Amino acid sequence: MEMKLSVKKHLISVVQLAAIACVAVGNNAVAADAWPVKPIKVIVPYTPGGSTDTVSRVVFEKVSQSLGQPIIIENKPGANSTLGVGVTARSAPDGYTFVSVLAAYSANMSLYSKLSYKPSDLVPVAQMAELPLFLFSSKKLPVKTVAELVAYGKAHPDTLTFGSSGVGSSAHLTGERFAMESKVKMTHVPYNGSAPILPALVSGEVSVAFDPLLVPMPHAKQGKINVLAVASAKRWPGEPNIPTMEEAGFPGFVMSSWTGLLAPAGTPQAIVDRMAREIATAVRNPDVAKKLTDLGFVPVSGTPDEFRKLIERDTARYAAIVKAGKISLD
Repeated sequence: MEMKLSVKKHLISVVQLAAIACVAVGNNAVAADAWPVKPIKVIVPYTPGGSTDTVSRVVFEKVSQSLGQPIIIENKPGANSTLGVGVTARSAPDGYTFVSVLAAYSANMSLYSKLSYKPSDLVPVAQMAELPLFLFSSKKLPVKTVAELVAYGKAHPDTLTFGSSGVGSSAHLTGERFAMESKVKMTHVPYNGSAPILPALVSGEVSVAFDPLLVPMPHAKQGKINVLAVASAKRWPGEPNIPTMEEAGFPGFVMSSWTGLLAPAGTPQAIVDRMAREIATAVRNPDVAKKLTDLGFVPVSGTPDEFRKLIERDTARYAAIVKAGKISLD
């Protein structure tokens, strides 16, 4: 008799747990259907005015209109974006906190031996844009092509320098890859963001830099600096005369950066999918697409799974460069 009662109690417990699970799933679906019912926060782990901040403000202004709720951009710069990403990872997974990241997010996995979060603490939502990196050179350097740059570097060892927006940035790791593949020794000069790189190039403080076109390109057109190539798979439509790095003699040299959105792990999949669709609709809007293109970004729409694959690909790519260059942010 006691055994029968025990089995009966066990069956009741299983039924109760199943019922609770069904209620939880049901409530989750209802919450996702009703989302959003209040303002959404998008953390940008960089200073205002940078690439991630600019793309986020352009895209989420449109998404906000579509969702009918304010989307607040909150800048939390520091530690190569890991500060803001960590805050997001520890936020409630309720669909009201997200974080915009650059490709440096993938690099941080190997740049730091210990992070305040695990990759599994966040889930990919969608890529928003690609950021082609152009190879700019100082006018003080007597070169106008990548081949001339390589030849000069080999003829003048230990003289070339390359600037970047910081240690571990995609610009830094792109420069490291170029140095390795060209077999030209170049000294890295990190700056606090992209803005200081331009005067350094103009003055000759640094020899070259891989950077998005937004700030340097107008000065290249004025003849203050040179632009040698673009590190993307195709030539930039607005500057069709600039060769790709592959055309300049470096097969497979594609190192464009990107920006995309992450959410805390546990965020309802229905909300993640909805936000991905909203981003895709926004970047396909002609006005938004034009704004991004004019600023030097390639609008990109895609699924959470496509963004996950991009992160995984770049995590492996950057890890190889970090290991070969013995780079660390610890």
